[in-house]
Order: sequence, then C-alpha cells, then structure tokens
Amino acid sequence: MQRAALMMMLSALAFSVMTVFVKLAGQRLPSQELVVARAIVSLVLSWSLLRAAGVSPWGQDKRWLVVRGFLGFAGLSCVYAAVTHLPLAEATVLQYLHPPITALLAGFFLRERISGRVGIATALSLAGVVLVARPAFLFGADPGALDPFWVAIAIGGAFCSAAAYVVVRKLSKNGEDPLVIVFYFPLITVPAALPTMLPNFVCPEGSEWLLLLGIGIATQIGQVSLTRGLAVLPAATGTAFSYLQVIFAAAWGMLVFGERPDALAIAGGALVIGSALWLARAERN
Repeated sequence: MQRAALMMMLSALAFSVMTVFVKLAGQRLPSQELVVARAIVSLVLSWSLLRAAGVSPWGQDKRWLVVRGFLGFAGLSCVYAAVTHLPLAEATVLQYLHPPITALLAGFFLRERISGRVGIATALSLAGVVLVARPAFLFGADPGALDPFWVAIAIGGAFCSAAAYVVVRKLSKNGEDPLVIVFYFPLITVPAALPTMLPNFVCPEGSEWLLLLGIGIATQIGQVSLTRGLAVLPAATGTAFSYLQVIFAAAWGMLVFGERPDALAIAGGALVIGSALWLARAERN
C-alpha cells in the first residue's frame, strides 16, 4: 500500500511537469498536435518496456483495452486544450474533479461501495468549481472569470479521465499487465488524433522539439506510476493521491508563468481538494 501511494505521488509530479511543457509548447502549436506527439513518444517507450519485460503487447481483454484507449484519447484532448487556454492551476483543479466521479462510476460498474460521503464530496467539488470558474450568471462581469467554453472542456476531460480510471481498475483486477494497459492508450490515441491534427498542423521549431519529447517522457512516467498505483489501491483512494498535482501546478504557474490564483480560486481549489481527501480517508477507513 505504501509503495502504491508513492507511485501515485510520483505520477502527480510527472503529470504536473507535463502540463508545464504543454502550456509552453501550446503557445504556438495546436493542442491536438501535442496530443499526437505525446502519444507517439509514449507508444515507442511502451513498446520498448513490453519487449524488455517479455510481455505480449496485445493483452487478454482487447475490448476493454480499446475502450480504455478511446477514453484516454478523449480525456487527453480535453486536458491539453484546457491547459493551453486556462491558467495552469485553475485548469488542473477542474481536471481533478475526477475522484468523486471515479467513485460514483466505480460503484456503478465495479460494485465498489458508495458511501453517503460520495454525494457530499461531489457537491463540495461542484461548489469549488463554481468559485474557480465564476460563471457570469452568478458573479456578473467578474474580470477573474474563466471562459465557460474551456471550463466545459476541462470538466469533460475530468469525466473521461474518471471513466478511464475505472476501466484501468477493472482490467487490473482481471490480471491485465499494467504495461499492456499503458500501451493501448497511445496505440488508440495516435490514429484517433491524426484526423483532428492534420488540418491545423504547424511544424515545430527549435526547442519545441525538446518540449514535445519532454511531454511524452513525463507523461509516460506519470502513466506507468498511475497504473501501478491503481492496481493496488481502490479507485477512489488511489486517484485522490493525484490531487498533489494541483499543488505542483500552482507552484509551476507562479514560478514559470507568473500566474497567481486569487482568493476565490484558492477557496474553490481548497473545496475540490478537501472533498477528495475527505472522500479518500473515508474509503480507506
């Protein structure tokens, strides 16, 4: 359990570094181009790891592996688009709505126990999202309000991520190798994302190539660590550890991009993070 928790923490750090690279590269390159680049690097690394481990890449339950791949593609596309258009900390907070969603989906599909706290945690998370996004119909013309379109994209990414985590949990419980689960993510993402990338393709220049490579490597570390952690921890508990990425994102946003969340954004983020941690503690007990 301790090793699995450490894997989830490493995953959060790696994913936070990935978002920094995405935001830097996304200043000129379209977000779907970053999705394809990340998937190509991950595909090569995943194949190499499978070969080194002597594991067949095709797995046992191909249907659910493909479903996991498509959910990962949809979630990744939403997350990268949100990161390139929203402040880093706020985009990460919205993305990490997934623990209560994961708990609800895991209860429905995997028959994991759903306590009354799940509903309360979900309500608190939604309240936190309102404080972060500050929709005009509640807050009027607030200069700190986020674009509602990109907020919706970020929430869609959170839902797809939650569904993907539940499928990962299902595959892991059925004995699927974590490396195979990771491999199907880029295997599906590359052909799925190419049609959305080609119409707006921009050729990378100079250091952008290094950023694209960094996106792939950081995400691969995060994905492998995440999959190994979820293979041991219950879905709700495991994904709650990844909320450390919100703290990392706020730090990177200030250090690299000069972004400083205001009081309402901090309060909203605290609600989202606090509800997830409260939920995780209840599930662990």
